[in-house]
Amino acid sequence: MQEQGLQTFDYLVFLFYFILVSSYGYWIYNKKKAKETNTQDFFLAEGSLTWWAIGASLIASNISAEQMIGMSGNGFSMGLGISTYEWMAAATLIVVAVFFMPIYLKNKISTMPQFLSQRYNKTVSLIMAIFWLILYITVNLTAILYLGALAVSEISGIEFYTCMIMLAVFAVIITIGGMKVIGFTDVIQVFFLVIGGLAATYLALTLVSGTDGLSGLVDGFKIMTKNHDDHFHMIYPKGNTHYMSLPGLTVLFGGMWIVNLNYWGCNQYITQRALGADLDTARKGLLFAAFLKLLMPVIVTLPGIAAYALYQKGGFQQEMLDATGQFNQDRAYPVLLNLLPAGLKGLSFAALTAAVVASLAGKANSISTIFTLDVFRPYFAKDMSQAKLVWVGRIVIIVSMILAIVVSPFMGIDKKGGFQFIQEMTGLLSPGIFAAFIMGFFWKRTNSAGAFFAIVGGFLIALAMHNNWLPGTDWTQMPFLDRMGWVFVICIVVMFILGFVLPDEKKGLEIDASMFKTTQGFAIGATIVIATLVFLYSYFW
Repeated sequence: MQEQGLQTFDYLVFLFYFILVSSYGYWIYNKKKAKETNTQDFFLAEGSLTWWAIGASLIASNISAEQMIGMSGNGFSMGLGISTYEWMAAATLIVVAVFFMPIYLKNKISTMPQFLSQRYNKTVSLIMAIFWLILYITVNLTAILYLGALAVSEISGIEFYTCMIMLAVFAVIITIGGMKVIGFTDVIQVFFLVIGGLAATYLALTLVSGTDGLSGLVDGFKIMTKNHDDHFHMIYPKGNTHYMSLPGLTVLFGGMWIVNLNYWGCNQYITQRALGADLDTARKGLLFAAFLKLLMPVIVTLPGIAAYALYQKGGFQQEMLDATGQFNQDRAYPVLLNLLPAGLKGLSFAALTAAVVASLAGKANSISTIFTLDVFRPYFAKDMSQAKLVWVGRIVIIVSMILAIVVSPFMGIDKKGGFQFIQEMTGLLSPGIFAAFIMGFFWKRTNSAGAFFAIVGGFLIALAMHNNWLPGTDWTQMPFLDRMGWVFVICIVVMFILGFVLPDEKKGLEIDASMFKTTQGFAIGATIVIATLVFLYSYFW
């Protein structure tokens, strides 16, 4: 298995991708330039994104280095089970489309902190805004930059920090054009992501088939399922090596729902794509994203399993070691890409770059939106013009990217795998945030004290469990998904108690049953998604 660097044809393919994305983004920007001083247009692309642009942008922003690199690495170490994050997300998108999006749009919610301010009070909103800013910069932006630069450096041979800076600059160029530019360029990003990702999967499975003297995609898959059956199970029983990461039925009925519903339904980074659309368009976009989610494990998990199969046959023994000589599962995907022939390698390199840049752009735009609209404007610049606020947003984009570059080497991203790092760090906040949102949606007596406890108290309880600061049970021996479930239950119980003990604040949202009715087309599409998931989990149980 001879590795080769990027060839001239690869650079030409990548250059084509770069020029296409940049030119299209610039055209979109100029086409809508008359509105660039409008904060709603800059941050939300209000009324401009089509359903397919919303769906593509959701996936482009979600699938990044933590999936392409981190999830492939988990595919190498644990197998198909890690795909539960992708497949359960498909079901979650249906739930968000039916129940969450009508509430946001009916109540004219533009940002998640605005929802908290409107439903509870400004204190809860400000605290949550600060938490989100810290999380997005120190965990999400840093991990995406770190893992993306690791892969790009491995493939191109360019120095690690140079790659990090180049990715950041490319993302900034797209982001400062606003959500409209991000949304429509993400359609191109997803095209390259899917085509390039499938090319890498095809090569990986073909290489596996070659180890047994066979050839072709199907033969490679059959060999993997036969020789490495332990890598093709979705549910890990107690006692399994990977139970701590994916604890049995919790992935179907427990903490995995908290992870996904919080991420897809209560996350500025994601919901921002649909908040500027009407309900029908938003729902179609989320349904389209759900169908794309079904495909993602083929692109991000199977290559990792294939790398494991090749590794077990004696391949990649040196390539899987990092600069210090330590085994690093996150090297699986870059190592595979290095084996692609000229042209395909450039295409897959473009796919990886597209995934990283699209996620960086989406995350930076969300940071800018929250800081500008929920922190800066209400507390420091109530009378500032729309045009100046847009420029504040652009400055925040650049500053946040610089901060992420500076802190990324110190976050320990390489210690347990990039994907798990993000899940566990985000999991410190997810249970409390989701509790505050779901109770705020559907129980009118939920009050500000309860929301404050859920967000702040929930975080402190989760942090105490994570570091085993609580007496009695050794919480570090409990899977983090189960710990999230306990934190969520505690938050809900306390919120119920405070809701009955304290006076009713009468801050319920505008909700009626008719909001949750869907079109026949959406119902059919949602049924297909759910039926597909039932089959996949049954077959790979």
